Amino acid sequence: MKLKSIETFCNSHVGFVLVTAEDGAQGWGQVSTYHSDITCEILHRQVARWGIGRDLSDLDDVLDFINEREHKFPGSYLRRAMAGFDTAIWDLRGKIAGLPVTSLLGGSPGPIRAYASSMKRDITPSDEAERLKRLRDKSGFNAFKVRAGAEVGRNQDEWPGRTEEIIPMMRRELGDAVDLLIDANSCYIPERAIEVGRMLEDNGFCHYEEPCPYWELEQTKQVTDTLSIDITGGEQDCEIPTWQRMIDMRAVNIVQPDILYLGGMSRTLDVCRMAEAAGLPVTPHCANLSLVTLFTMHLLRAIPNAGKYLEFSIEGADYYPWQEGIFVKSPYDIDNGHVAVTDEPGWGIEIHPEWLARSQYQITQG
Repeated sequence: MKLKSIETFCNSHVGFVLVTAEDGAQGWGQVSTYHSDITCEILHRQVARWGIGRDLSDLDDVLDFINEREHKFPGSYLRRAMAGFDTAIWDLRGKIAGLPVTSLLGGSPGPIRAYASSMKRDITPSDEAERLKRLRDKSGFNAFKVRAGAEVGRNQDEWPGRTEEIIPMMRRELGDAVDLLIDANSCYIPERAIEVGRMLEDNGFCHYEEPCPYWELEQTKQVTDTLSIDITGGEQDCEIPTWQRMIDMRAVNIVQPDILYLGGMSRTLDVCRMAEAAGLPVTPHCANLSLVTLFTMHLLRAIPNAGKYLEFSIEGADYYPWQEGIFVKSPYDIDNGHVAVTDEPGWGIEIHPEWLARSQYQITQG
């Protein structure tokens, strides 16, 4: 199978990719969110030229070839663009086979437990507790993630005392029956990360994400080796050798690749296999309700070392207004704290025609 064209539909927040094979079969994918218009430009300039007209029977080899041809441009933007190409090919394959992508990966459709993931720091702990309790009662979530410190905060809190307040309040207000997770987003030096970690342990938290600057693996490992709580990370990392080093040195207890930051499903599967060999679970990062969460759902239904839950953003139009009106039918219906992968072929979604009509359009043909 070979492609004859790659089309993109994007705005600055999100970009979708439509690939068309020589026989007319099509598949939808997505580049990573955030500055997606730039990423789509890179897709057309530096990915499409190496993917169109090339035999796609060995997708891993094609992705390696793209990487080799663009060896002077390693890093995040190239991976975010490659992800759009990769995920569209997986949808194309699923539609041709008449199977959901998870089945192509060796999994099966069905439900996945989700944790309600808060993105907000500009919210008081009491207001955060109230909205999470409403979600618990309405949607049946029994796992929640909140935020500690300030994002890449150089050891500072969002405001003084917020972290010390939110940690015990979440346990007190949500009760002992729920799992509690927290994300520091690269805030702390190891000493402060360990101090916060002790508070988390005392309050029964089970997941402590990115406590130190993510690029400082030795700092993260110091925290991991000191605390009993699971230390997690990896969402930002997009190079396979970095992943191998992170896993070999046991910098974290749980790995968190982001399918779109890393370069697509195929490269994420490589990381999952590396983690499986090391006995580490995979709880991917997917912090919005574009297609990245759906991709992650299909992955988690297929890999043997899937973590306990799916990250599920609870932020709506007030935080992510660009999420509105993307799909004809949302794939994200929560039922008793679970969301389900359907048996629809490919990803099983349809991008809304009105959204596509408003987007920036570009095409590369063979």
